[in-house]
Amino acid sequence: MLQQLNMGGKILTLDEPKIMGILNATPDSFYDGGRHHQASKALQQVEKMLANGADIIDVGGMSSRPGAKIIDVKEEKSRVVPIIQSIQKHFPEAFISIDTIRSEVARAAIGEGASVVNDISAGKLDDLMYKTVGELKVPYVLMHMQGKPETMQENPNYKDIGLEVLDFFIQEIKLLREQGVKDIILDPGFGFGKTIEHNYQLLKNLRDFLYLECPLLAGLSRKSMIYKVLEVEPEEALNGTTALHMAALMKGAKMLRVHDVKEAKECICLYQMMNGA
Repeated sequence: MLQQLNMGGKILTLDEPKIMGILNATPDSFYDGGRHHQASKALQQVEKMLANGADIIDVGGMSSRPGAKIIDVKEEKSRVVPIIQSIQKHFPEAFISIDTIRSEVARAAIGEGASVVNDISAGKLDDLMYKTVGELKVPYVLMHMQGKPETMQENPNYKDIGLEVLDFFIQEIKLLREQGVKDIILDPGFGFGKTIEHNYQLLKNLRDFLYLECPLLAGLSRKSMIYKVLEVEPEEALNGTTALHMAALMKGAKMLRVHDVKEAKECICLYQMMNGA
């Protein structure tokens, strides 16, 4: 199992679970759209997340909520590049991830100091993504998604979701290795082209993906698989998020992608205490 990530020449160890804090530089994300798209507000949020224990700041300029449109590349770059520059200037020690489906945006972000590419499309929306990540020599978050954000939730359908996602990972890891990508993080893609039942099947059997010897990332924070089951709004889904974070950690997740860093850090602390008891 990969136990460390080469983050642009700096090493991030995975001896204990890590936190990826979400920074959406978008007006329309499902939970925090419009809150952090200005550089000053983004920096305040980054400062808060780092103080609360975030290990990576994940900057995204395009919403991937169900039904979201794919925006122009120029607009996406204009949203994320200035924010990454500001983070680098004010928090040079911070690890930054770029959440994008485009190799051009990934290259620009890495050039400004980001050190991870987080791609919900697994290279399927940009033929140059795998080659670019190989050239940049940075870790890559490989996520499974059925369909595209605009249509992914219209009719998700699988014969055996666990087996199909596993087969997908095996195939894509091979392609990434052929392009020279060494550090691969696997994200099952909770909520991306999956019903609520599919999501819980994946979570229940998350350990099956440990066979691939890549660290697992769980992106569960305030998603519909939580708030629809509890019959609440995303703003009221923090308690449910924490419950599923603990479940994911117990199933082998090494990274949590979250809106609420403090609570995730507390969850990891208690998980570590339980493991060491």
